[in-house]
Amino acid sequence: MPTHADRRVLVTDIDTRAPSRAPSGTPARPTRVISFSHRLSRWDLKFSPYLYISPFFIMFAIVGLFPIAYTAVISFMDWDLVRGTGTFIGFDQYLWVLSQPAFWVALRNTFSIFLLSAVPQMIAAIFIAAMLDRNLRAKTFWRMGVLLPYVVAPVAVALIFSNIFADRFGLINTILGNWGMPAIPWHVEPFWSHVAIATMVNFRWTGYNTLILLAAMQAVNRDYYEAATVDGAGAFRQFTSITLPSLKPTLIFVIITATIGGLQIFDEPRMFDNTGRGGSAQQWLTITLYLYNIGWGQWNFGRAAALAWILFLIILLIGLINLAVTRGLVRGEGTRNERPRRMRRKGGAR
Repeated sequence: MPTHADRRVLVTDIDTRAPSRAPSGTPARPTRVISFSHRLSRWDLKFSPYLYISPFFIMFAIVGLFPIAYTAVISFMDWDLVRGTGTFIGFDQYLWVLSQPAFWVALRNTFSIFLLSAVPQMIAAIFIAAMLDRNLRAKTFWRMGVLLPYVVAPVAVALIFSNIFADRFGLINTILGNWGMPAIPWHVEPFWSHVAIATMVNFRWTGYNTLILLAAMQAVNRDYYEAATVDGAGAFRQFTSITLPSLKPTLIFVIITATIGGLQIFDEPRMFDNTGRGGSAQQWLTITLYLYNIGWGQWNFGRAAALAWILFLIILLIGLINLAVTRGLVRGEGTRNERPRRMRRKGGAR
C-alpha cells in the first residue's frame, strides 16, 4: 500500500507533466483571428487564375457567342435589315437553302477544294517538318523561310496566283505554249480551277502547319532515336515507329484546324477572278462565297444565317469524323501497354 507521502509525490508528478485544463466554458486554446490581409491573400491565390483568363472569355462571349446566338435567331426569321426586325417563319430558310441547286454545287466545290488542299498540305507539312528536325545548317533561316508565305496577305497571294493561273497570258500557260502543249483552262474547267485555288491555300498554310509539327517533333525524347539506332532501325523506321506515334495529339489538332479552315475558304475563290461570284458557271463557288452572295448580294440575312448554321453543322460532323479516323490511324505511345494492363486486371500478367 502506498503511503500518503507517495500519493502526494505521484499527484505532484502528474500535475507537472499534464497540461492544466481550462475552466469549463472557455476554449482550450485562444481562437485564431484571421486578418483581412490573410483572407485577401487566400482569395488572390484561389481566384486570381480565373481573373487572368477572364478577359479572353469575356471578349469571346461578346464577339463570339453573342453573334452566334444572334445568327441562330435570325436564321428562323424573315429578317428586315432596314427596320432591324423580322417575322418568325421556322425552318423555311433552311428548307429554301437546301432546295437550291447552287447550294449543292457549292458544297461539291468546297469538298473538292478541301481535299485537294488538305491532303497534300498535311503530307508536305510532315515531310518538311521532318527535314527541318534534322541537323541542318542555318536552321533558323529555313524555319523562318517556311513561315513567310503565311505572313503574306491572302489578297496579295490570290492576286499573284491569279496571274500565274491566267488562261491566256498566265505564267504556266505561257510556259506550256513555249513547249508546244495546249493551254490549261484554269477558269473554265471546275477541276483545274479547284487545283489552282488549292495551290494558293497550300502555299499559304503549309509553312504554318510545318512549324506546329516541328515543335511537336522536337519535344520527342531523343533517347528513343538513339536506342532505335543501336537496334539497327533506319530513318524511315524511326519516323513511322517513333515520330508519328508521338505526333498524335498534334496531328489531331492540325487536321481539325485544317478542316475548319478548308471548309470556310473564302479569300482565294473570291479573288480568283474579277467578279468574285464563283465563276460564270459556278465552277469554284464555295459555301462561304455563296453565303456572301446571299447576304450582301441579295440582302437576305435570314437565308445567309441559315446557310451559316448549315455550314457549322457540316464542319462539326466532318471534324468528328476526322477525329475518329485520326485516332484510329495514328497510334499513341500508350497503345503498346494496353494489352498488359488488361491482362494485369484479369490476373493474367506474367
